[in-house]
Amino acid sequence: MAICFLTAGESHGPQMTAILEGIPAGLPLQVEKINEDLARRQKSLGAGGRMGIEKDQVHILSGVMGGKTNGAPITLVVENRDHRRWLGKEIDSYTTPRPGHADLSGLVKYGFDDIRPVLERASARETTSRVAVGAVCRQLLAQFDIQVGGYVSAIGAVQADLSRYTFEERFLLGKEALSGCPDPDADQAMQKTVKDIMQAKDTLGGVIEVFALGLPAGLGSYVQYDRRLDARLAAAMLSVQAMKGVEIGDAFQNAALPGTAVHDPILLENGTLVRPTNHDGGLEGGMTTGQPLWLRVAMKPIATTLKPQQTVNLASGQETETVYERSDFCPVPRAVVILEAMTCFVLADALIEKLGGDSLEEMKPRFENLRKTRLEDLLLQEQKFVWWEES
Repeated sequence: MAICFLTAGESHGPQMTAILEGIPAGLPLQVEKINEDLARRQKSLGAGGRMGIEKDQVHILSGVMGGKTNGAPITLVVENRDHRRWLGKEIDSYTTPRPGHADLSGLVKYGFDDIRPVLERASARETTSRVAVGAVCRQLLAQFDIQVGGYVSAIGAVQADLSRYTFEERFLLGKEALSGCPDPDADQAMQKTVKDIMQAKDTLGGVIEVFALGLPAGLGSYVQYDRRLDARLAAAMLSVQAMKGVEIGDAFQNAALPGTAVHDPILLENGTLVRPTNHDGGLEGGMTTGQPLWLRVAMKPIATTLKPQQTVNLASGQETETVYERSDFCPVPRAVVILEAMTCFVLADALIEKLGGDSLEEMKPRFENLRKTRLEDLLLQEQKFVWWEES
């Protein structure tokens, strides 16, 4: 990997911390842009009480001098305001694992005598750090005119038809909608669906779509399984809490069609190779094609429900019901920026891997000189080869 990051912190601990390593020197870094993304993570539709407490603001403790990155690891810290309410407070032990959470498996793995160490770290509060990391990577990508955006296309049974909107329109309209959905009619229906599920004391999931525009062809690689960009993106999406499925382009629809109806034709226009369709979602053979990158991610209903679920009290050994702790009812709109952040990280990693260089100054001319999908850049000749010589 060209860049990497670690996160640290518990849901109700003092702070969330991320250390991002490998960002080149000379990148102008705007704190307010990181805070804008952190604010999007706290979008209110279907959110629980925690969002009324936290007002996330990032503090950069290293790796930036004079407003620009210096090539050293970048430390990003966000305070947990809710920590003050827990500091020095005596609390009951937590002994009833919640179905769908990390609770029971975490106890089996680490052997704790209480569930709370599991839920504190497994909590989606951890994604605060990822959004901050992704916002740094977004600013790097912007230097190369690469844009990453996302929006909600489904909540529960409500699915939007977004075919009349461009990706840019979906992103801008989705940011303004309470549900995160660009279509006004679907947005209203989603808002009602979320209100209904709150009355039912239950939770809802949905589908989030993420795209990237301006990517050059050839990021990623086919030579090893772990360098394929589709694999790296899918892993990043599924690493986010409650994400259970990833589709690239029209993948599931494509599975029911013959190959000639699926694969994107290659045409020639004024010396440039173009694709009239994008069924593959901008990826072929583990590499970008230069087409818009397009992912669809399925988020399950989150596991903490106000309506009790069946479980076992592990201290008494008796079947019982779950004990409710404050949570969201539908975090789908708030998850959009988290998936954008992870996409930004993977793409920034692939870009730095492709270009090399320790500074932005070195990377920019290399980006301009990348091979394009033009005939003049592809020096193929019709000739014969002997590929394998006898040794």
